[in-house]
Amino acid sequence: MNRFVIADIDQCIGCRTCEIACVIAHSENGKISPANFFPRLQVMKTPQITTPILCRQCENAPCANACPNDAISYQNESVLVTQSRCIGCKTCMVACPYGAMSVKTSVELLASRPYQTQANKCDLCNGRAQGPACVEVCPTGALKLMLPADMHHLQQEKKRRAAIGSSPDLMR
Repeated sequence: MNRFVIADIDQCIGCRTCEIACVIAHSENGKISPANFFPRLQVMKTPQITTPILCRQCENAPCANACPNDAISYQNESVLVTQSRCIGCKTCMVACPYGAMSVKTSVELLASRPYQTQANKCDLCNGRAQGPACVEVCPTGALKLMLPADMHHLQQEKKRRAAIGSSPDLMR
């Protein structure tokens, strides 16, 4: 079972701090601007709820199965995009059941083409020692990194509560 970040919609206030932390964690030179502001998660707001939409790091990832160039694969305990293989075809966006995939278009001038379009998704801040930046900075604690052991414990707790007739609380 893969690890992934989950949001508690009852605690999310829609501040978008997670989006900013994501962009900073993935910026190459430490500078961000509107031209390079591509968070790997998006905070969705409706009149009823606000919540970040993040990749669930699916076991048999539909985005990876749909990718014609094998640019999406399971590595380092998460589903990652190998940008050098991505052709920006958007097939992964169509295949993702959570709407967590996006495609970014960089306007950097490259020798071979004037812009580059590539898949963009949560990689759990792969290589960052502190783990996902969004979880670390969330002011309300609405984001949590779910590990396989956490999922097993949650499943056991839900079974226990069902056996005694109480309603399960997903985040506790």
